[in-house]
Parts: sequence; C-alpha cells; structure tokens
Amino acid sequence: MNWSSILPIATLLSSLITGLVIFGLQERRHWLRTTLNLLGATIKLLFVGVMLWGVFRGVEYALSLPLLPGVDFVLRADPLAMLFVTLSAGLWFLTTIYAVGYLEGSPHRSRFFGFFSVCVTATTGIALAGNLLTFFIFYELLTLSTYPLVVHRGTSESLYAGDTYLVYTLLGGAALLTGAVWLQALVGPVEFVAGGVFSAVDPDHRVQLVAIFCLMVGGVGVKAALVPLHGWLPIAMVAPAPVSALLHAVAVVKAGAFGIIRIVYDIYGVELAASLHLLGPLAAVAAFTILYGSVRALFQDDLKRRLAYSTVSQVSYIVLGVTIVGPLATIGGVVHLVHQGIMKITLFFCAGNLAETLNVRRVSEMAGVGRRMPWTMAAFTLAAFGMIGIPPLAGFVSKWYLGLGGIAAGNSWVVGVMVLSSLLNAAYFLPIVYAAWFKEPAAAWSERKPGSRLETDGLLLGPTLITAGLSLSAGLLAGLSFSPRGWVAMIAREAYRLWIP
Repeated sequence: MNWSSILPIATLLSSLITGLVIFGLQERRHWLRTTLNLLGATIKLLFVGVMLWGVFRGVEYALSLPLLPGVDFVLRADPLAMLFVTLSAGLWFLTTIYAVGYLEGSPHRSRFFGFFSVCVTATTGIALAGNLLTFFIFYELLTLSTYPLVVHRGTSESLYAGDTYLVYTLLGGAALLTGAVWLQALVGPVEFVAGGVFSAVDPDHRVQLVAIFCLMVGGVGVKAALVPLHGWLPIAMVAPAPVSALLHAVAVVKAGAFGIIRIVYDIYGVELAASLHLLGPLAAVAAFTILYGSVRALFQDDLKRRLAYSTVSQVSYIVLGVTIVGPLATIGGVVHLVHQGIMKITLFFCAGNLAETLNVRRVSEMAGVGRRMPWTMAAFTLAAFGMIGIPPLAGFVSKWYLGLGGIAAGNSWVVGVMVLSSLLNAAYFLPIVYAAWFKEPAAAWSERKPGSRLETDGLLLGPTLITAGLSLSAGLLAGLSFSPRGWVAMIAREAYRLWIP
C-alpha cells in the first residue's frame, strides 16, 4: 500500500474516527468535543486539498480491497469524486463551527456530533466510491446516520418527520439495490468509468437495461427529491438548522443527484443512455420538478419550508443538465452541485440565525429584520439573488450554461424552463428581501446581548458570511481553471471524450 492508496481511506477515516470518539464523550466535555470536531474537519480538508492538487496534475488515487468473491471495495479519486468530496469537506468544516454555536447548552451534543461525523463519512464514501457496490454501502450508511439527526429534538413532530424520511429513503435504497443486483447479474461487477462501462450492448439486453436504469434512478431520485419522490424533504424541516443545512447543501439531496450523474455518465454513458431513449423522460421529470418546487415555495410562510421547496426545484437543475446531451449542459448541471450547495447553506444558516436570535421563523414575521440583523440579511440577499440567477453570482453561471447547452442540443425549451424558473425564484425570494430591508417592523426587536458588538453569536455569523462570500466568488472567478466551473469543464471533457453527437 502506498501514499496514493492511503489517502482515500485516510480521508474517509478522518471523520469516522472523530465521530466514534465523540460518541464516547460525556456531555460536559464541551471543549474536547469541539476540538476533536474541528481537528477532524481540518485533517479531512488537508487530505482533500492534497488529492485535489494531485488529481489536477494527473495523479491517480485509488484503493481496492476484496469484499466478496469477484467484488471489491473500491475508493477512487477521479475529478467528479473530488468535486463532491471538496464540497463536502469544506462545508462540513463550516457547518461544524455553526453547529457548535447553534447547539450551545443543548442536550445530547455528543450523540449529535457523533452522527454528524458519521454522516459526513458516508458522504465522503459516496463521493469516492469507485464501483456500484461501494456506492450502495455508503448510500445506505448515509440514510441510517442522518435519521438520528432528523429526530434529534425528540418531539412528536420530529419523530414523524424521521419516520417519513426513513420510509422514503429505505424504499429508494431497496430500488437501488434491486437494480444494482440485476445489473451485476447481467454484466458482472460494475466499476465507474468515464464514458460508461458498456462498449457494446447485446440487443437482447436493451429492455432489461431500461428497467434497471428506471430502478436505479428511481432509487437515488428519492434523495434527489424528484417529484413525486420528494415528500420527505419539506417534512424533515423540523430538524435543527445545521441538519437542514447538511441535508440540503452537502449530504442527502446531493448524494441523490450525484448518484444520477454516476449512473448516466459512468455506468451507462451518455451514448447508450441516449440510444435507449432514457434521457428525454428524465429531462421531463427534472423540468417539471424545477417548476413544481418553485410554485410550491411561493405559498409557504414557514421560512424553512419555503427553502425546502426551493431545494426540490434547484437540485433538479443538476439532473436537467445531465440529461441534456452536450458538454455545455453538463457544465451547467454538474457545477450546480457546488453552486446550489454554497448558496443554499447560506440561506439555511441565515434562517437559523433569525430563529435563534429573534425567534423569527416565518416570512410574515420578517418585516424590518434587516435593520436588526444587517449582516445576516445581507448574506441572505446575496444567496437569494444567486438562486434567482442574477449575474455575476454563482447561480447565474449554472443557468447560463444550462441555457446554452439546451440551445446547442436543439432543446430550446430548456431556456424557457430557466426563464420561468428564475421568475418564480424572484417571486418567492424578493418579497422576503423587500420586507426585511424596506418594511417597518411590527414591534421593536430585542436588543443585542450586553457587551456584544455582533448581531448574533459569532459562531453563527462567521460561517454565514463565509458561504455568502463563496457564492459571490464562485461567480466572479468562474473563468479560472481552478474554479468550480473550470473543474467541471474537465469532467465534461471526460464524459464526452468517447462520444460527441
């Protein structure tokens, strides 16, 4: 075993060991728990940074261990894996800081941070999985490790949300497993390979491959919140704000979208998926989900539920980009994996700041809140503008490439979906921004804590401002090769190197 095979497993273990140690800590060991959390997150960032630079220079990082006869446990750091694992590691670090401030004085913090670390481990494993079986193992670990986070408060509402989440995701996992076993029986072990693993398809297998595709995409589509498989997501909003941020920006919905990318690009390949007529129906589902989620968001007064329906809509941008044949649409869709993550986590951090500081949880309660919490609402405004697609923010870059990709592929209707979706985004975000900055508050806001110069706890405000800054810089620096857009351009070249229509 050499350094290039040690790094992937070391990256995985950096959060797993952290979580296992934290489980054993007594509640009063606050400083030790916080130190371990930040140390684990920092080490993971260091390992990811080394691999990111290596992959950029063409170094291969991979680990393969025998798991079953003829089946290996495989970790591999390809460009797509590094995109997701970098997002996961970076936002884990910031969310950990935020969660330390958010949960200050709350019970069961060791349990929370233990499962929090296991959840990040599962996300890292999903990103680095080199074959379908390894992906499935971590995909199910993610389900089991996020359930305790959803029900963390222990109320009847959170227990109902947790049960709903578990039913949806376990059924999705069962569909994915059925498809994976069927595919293994048909073609043998399935490795993730840029361009797909099927060089030539037996005509007798075409019907089976269509059925397997539907099972696997339907399975991961639950976590990606494709309509009508999205029902668990708005209900899960009873979870604490750091968990909501994790569900929406880093882990669960992104794991589903990432799974669809792997299935289309690295199992079937764009050429085969297109020839089997699989991409058109999936594009239609994604377009409907984009518009449906935005329309539902319009009518939500609960701020977190409005953001949840926004997630239902925005994650399907990724799916839409994958299903439109051509590298431009691929760039627009896959880069949204990162762009949606940094914008949406900013919005959930802001929602958490408002709830923890002023007990504001509804849109109808936000009149004038920008005067009391200007930095939080500045971050919210920046992220909301990005979601709408206002240049030069990150969301504009995603929508620009999706529109260009749709035209290049002869699917001009994609531009119509982007325009209509942006108008709906504006319709449910701009009233919040207007009320916060220009309306008079219904009553005087509570004063800041004595001696505090900040509008809220610094551990809550700091990560919020950093992710807001990332939302701006990802758009401003999109022309650089090491930006998320530049990195995804490298992935698009890999996906289409075997076939350009």
